[in-house]
Amino acid sequence: METELLAAEPPAALLERATKGNAEAFAELVRQHQRMVFSIAWHFFHDATHAEDLAQDVFLQLFQSLREIRSESHLVFWLRQVATRKCIDHARRLQRQGEPPLDLEAAALITAEAPPADRGEVEELRRLVAGLPAKFRAVVTLRYQEDMPPSEVARVLGCPINSVKSRLQRALALLRQRMKPLGGTDGPPDHDAGAGDE
Repeated sequence: METELLAAEPPAALLERATKGNAEAFAELVRQHQRMVFSIAWHFFHDATHAEDLAQDVFLQLFQSLREIRSESHLVFWLRQVATRKCIDHARRLQRQGEPPLDLEAAALITAEAPPADRGEVEELRRLVAGLPAKFRAVVTLRYQEDMPPSEVARVLGCPINSVKSRLQRALALLRQRMKPLGGTDGPPDHDAGAGDE
């Protein structure tokens, strides 16, 4: 019953109560936003363990930073930004440790929803995206998996929109180049990946 009341509470009031130390209000904030945070990490790594660990790190940091959050829209922006940065940092750590960036077993489970003829292509595309440098993978994940417009991707990453478009263009070019030897030429659409400076 209390969970239903908290869920119906206006976002500003819920945020204010969480900031004042109300544990139930904070738990409700986590419940309302955990899917978005997990989705960013999941699409970045295609690995449930990495995604869950990163989501926990993000919400731990949120708990420590609640007083910095000014509104519900700022909270969403903050969560996206912190989740993305943690994904990039974690990907770089994995690369330094020589670990594969993608759990192929997990990727196979994800592709179970795809038509049988497409599963191999989908899995291969996901593997190729996972092999991109972290800053390219971040823009591809936010733009195509999280369906964020380039302007919002730029805000989350804290870089100019031209840099986002440039990184998208370079990432798509890399994906096409790597797919050609496999007989594929199509990648994600590049209608908004215009030229720009890095």
